[in-house]
Amino acid sequence: MKQKFDAELLKTQLEVQEQTMQSIATELHDNVGQLLSLTTLTLNSIDLNNTEKAGKKIDNSLGLVNNSIKELRELAKLLHGEQIVQNGIGHAIEQELNWLNKAGVHQLIVSNNLIDLNYTSPDKDLIILRLLQEIINNIIKHAKASVIEVEGYFRENTLYLNVKENGVGFDVEETRGRRTGMGLNSIYKRIEMINGKLALNSSPNHGTTILIEIPYP
Repeated sequence: MKQKFDAELLKTQLEVQEQTMQSIATELHDNVGQLLSLTTLTLNSIDLNNTEKAGKKIDNSLGLVNNSIKELRELAKLLHGEQIVQNGIGHAIEQELNWLNKAGVHQLIVSNNLIDLNYTSPDKDLIILRLLQEIINNIIKHAKASVIEVEGYFRENTLYLNVKENGVGFDVEETRGRRTGMGLNSIYKRIEMINGKLALNSSPNHGTTILIEIPYP
């Protein structure tokens, strides 16, 4: 059992790192790349014969460069796998939702009460983060949702993660019968690994709600 758990944990770690690298690549292209391109355009448009306008454009360029440096520093923190959950599951969730928010596709309603959680469990944290990543990926690929609500909190030695969206929904009984598709099989498997529970509520055209309960730490 321990060998199976360790193997699954390693797989989870690699998947989390892969997801993080994809987010970094997107951020470099869509955010840092745009900032640097805008900096180049601004600098190239400077007319040295107009001192006042030139000064303003140089100031704007410095602001863009500073923003680029700030973004790159944040990305650099993610290049080391241990950084992903070392500050606790609350911060890992916040970081993941920040990536989603920057995409600007969904309206996010977040209540993350795990930021100041005094407990930590690196193995469980990694699996919980991967569960959230899989749920978000399912929403992006299948749900056609415009609003995503995420709530995380801790109560009586149990960590709760609630994700709700207003997408197209699906037939829960049919999906449970197949236990395939939409990554649900992997989600169930990982929750069982850490003795958690999952409540899934959905119906066509009425969105989906997923509540995860995990003994913690």
